[in-house]
This record gives sequence, structure tokens and C-alpha cells, in this order.
Amino acid sequence: MVVADSLRYDAVYRNNDVLMPYLADNSVQFAQARSGGCWTLPATASLFTGLMPHQHGATEQSRKIHTDVPTIAERLKAQGYRTFQITANIATTEVFGLDRGFDEVRRAWKMVPARFNRLQQFLVMIGKPRLRRMLFSKDMIASKLTADVEMTKSWLQLLHRDILDDARRVIAECERRNEKAFVFINLMETHFPYHVADTFNTTAIGFANRLREMRAMFHFINQTFMKTGKISIKPDMLKLLRERQRKGFEIIAPAVNEFVREMHEGKDNLVLFCSDHGDNFGEQGWLYHFANVNDAGNKVPIFYLSHEHNQRGTIATPVSARDLYSTILRATGSNDGISLLSEPEESLPVMQSYWYNNNGSTLSEYKYNQICFVEGEYRYLYRRDQWYVAPVSKNGWEPVFEPLPMHLNPLEEGISTPTRRRQLAQVWSDFKIFSQKIMAKSNNGEAGAS
Repeated sequence: MVVADSLRYDAVYRNNDVLMPYLADNSVQFAQARSGGCWTLPATASLFTGLMPHQHGATEQSRKIHTDVPTIAERLKAQGYRTFQITANIATTEVFGLDRGFDEVRRAWKMVPARFNRLQQFLVMIGKPRLRRMLFSKDMIASKLTADVEMTKSWLQLLHRDILDDARRVIAECERRNEKAFVFINLMETHFPYHVADTFNTTAIGFANRLREMRAMFHFINQTFMKTGKISIKPDMLKLLRERQRKGFEIIAPAVNEFVREMHEGKDNLVLFCSDHGDNFGEQGWLYHFANVNDAGNKVPIFYLSHEHNQRGTIATPVSARDLYSTILRATGSNDGISLLSEPEESLPVMQSYWYNNNGSTLSEYKYNQICFVEGEYRYLYRRDQWYVAPVSKNGWEPVFEPLPMHLNPLEEGISTPTRRRQLAQVWSDFKIFSQKIMAKSNNGEAGAS
């Protein structure tokens, strides 16, 4: 299971480019898949548990998945699989409990030497609040490096080749021992600051524009709009940031294509390539990926290459990426849950977000939680006691949500079947209860800075 962190759906499918020809020719692709969450923790937790954020509990405020929720690694380990996580993102490890069930968690930033210079490291560290605080702390002055600082390798240099080569070694060893294996891989090249070269670099032409690019990246990662109420990045710079992510995908695509070919062609392996969530570059007045639900941030690519070697095509039914959990288990012989391949219409594409503390500086107008679901050609959004509606986005265009008249309830109107109506009504009710608990903890000062 190869996950390109933060990769938008339209970054993969732009202009009908075929950057991964083996995947295109040998996979089932999902044209309307949505992530359950809008950043790595809730989104990956949903992939690992098959649950929505309000069910697994991993959000901005609660931070860790419930200990009584079985993960995909635990389920497969119980079936006799050796389980490995090879990751470039510290968020998928023990920090949030996402290491549970893995026999080994292999951290890319500990496996490879640094290839960047101190100036590059300094520029990235002062851009990110947590690292900025560490940089000027007594511990850093005393040169007591932390794991979080060491992880800047993931932000500053290409690691995908090292990670995929490590996966090859792990899988080859399991094959040699005739052991079944589940390998989860996280690649960070498509995550901010979006890798455009072997080590961190800008892409704008001219010194002044490079300074504008660095300024835009600072406002983007720090989400200063939550503190000021306005987006301080000009449209041309938002476009440039979006192009950086596309460039990151272009860099990893050939290597991913070859790795998947090696793992799939002529072998009895199930191989997946997808993203955990997407990023926002100004859509719906939002930046980066915390605390919002829209098609830019939640529509994700999924390439499913069956171990049976006889499935290829596109599924256009709206589905939730969290159901990859049960789809994988079904492929290994379990009977619980749905399969996105055989019954995609049973999937509930529900997205959730929970307000982002942003180091205690978030303005009150951004302190709300949201739930959104897709039904047919429309997305329905609930926030602050109001329902909104917007068409499903197409060709990268992001329609703005418009408020529904107060007398209209989308949970009662236009849902395809009574069973689906009951399911969505229950999800909405449970979300409201969970959301109220989160808000109460936040108001009581129990939520830590994110």
C-alpha cells in the first residue's frame, strides 16, 4: 500500500497525462473517492481502521485513535502476515498510535544521511512553528537534536528511492522465507514544501520572485489566514505552490510505476497506490490541509491492482477511501465489511474536519467542525447549524457551497434508498455528539496546540 502524502486527485489526472503507465493499464481506478479526513492523522487512521474520524477518535484535539479499534496491521498480523511500515512522515508512527500492529516501523529519516546544507535546513525550520520553537530553544542551542528535527530530512530531500528500495529488500526477504507480508509505505515528496529537486529549492524566476515564493510558503504552512481573516498569498503564488505539488508527483511517478510493476507483474500480490488526503490552494477560502472539507482536500486518487491480474477499469461511483480497509481484508479472505470493487454503491463517502487550534491563535470564525457527504452529483455540508450544497467538482473546478433554505434537510431529501438515509442520519447524529464533546474540551482549555 503506497500512499503519496497530501496528493490531490487533480494533480494526478491533470491534462490526462499518463505518468504511471503500468498502473494505468493494470488497475481499477476510482474517479470519485473521498478521504475521510483532511490531514494525515485522521485520514491515515481512517485507512488503517475503516472508520470515520468521529469513530476512531483521531482529530486535532483528541490526537490518537482509540486503543480498542483494530488496525489493518493488527487484523492482517492475526492472519499470519508480517507487517511493515516504511514511512517518511512521523505522524504515521507511534506519535499518534498509528504504529499499532506493525512488526516493524522503519523511519526513512533515520535510514538515510542528510544531503542538504544548513541554510536549507534553517529556512525550512523557521517556517514551521513547532520546529521554529525548537530551533531557538535551550535544547537546540545545546545541540540536543530531537527526532522531530531529524525528520526535516523528509521536508528537505528526496527519500522516495530510498524508501522503495527498502521496501524491495523487506519484501524480498519475506519471499525468501515464504512469509506473507503487508507493507505500508508513506512518501512525502508531494507533501509541503513539495519536492521540486533533490534538496529543497525554490522554483520562481528572479530574486524578488523567490522571496515572494518563500513568503507565500511561510503564510501557507503557518495558515496565517486563521489569525488574520484574510489570505495573504497572491493568486500567482497559490498557482505556483500548486505546481510544486504537481512537480513532486512528476518526480516520484516513474519510480512508483516501476516499483508497482515489480511488485505486481507475474506475482500474486495485491498492490495499492493512493493518497491519504489532498491540499487546498485557496479553494473555499482555505489553505493547506487542516480543518476543512472540500473536493480539493478530500478527493483522492486510488489505483487498485488485484492479485488476480484480471481487473482493469474505472469506478465512477462516489466512495470513501476508508473502505480500502475492508476491501483489503475481503481480498485476504475475511467476510466483514464491503468491497469497493464489487459493491461500491454500499460505501458512504463522508468527510469530516475538526477545527484547528493553530497554536492558540485561531480566530473565532474558524472554530467550527464540519461534516460533508456526497450523494449523486452533489455534496452536502453541515457546519454551525446550517446545511450547504454544491455540485461535485469537475476538472479541478471547485463550486462554492451555497446555503440550503432552513426548511430543507438533505438527510430527508434526495437520498437514494431508505437504508442509506438511515445510515447517513446516524452518522450525522453521532458526529454532532462527538463534535460537541470536542468543542466542550476546547472551550475548557483541554485541547493542546496543534
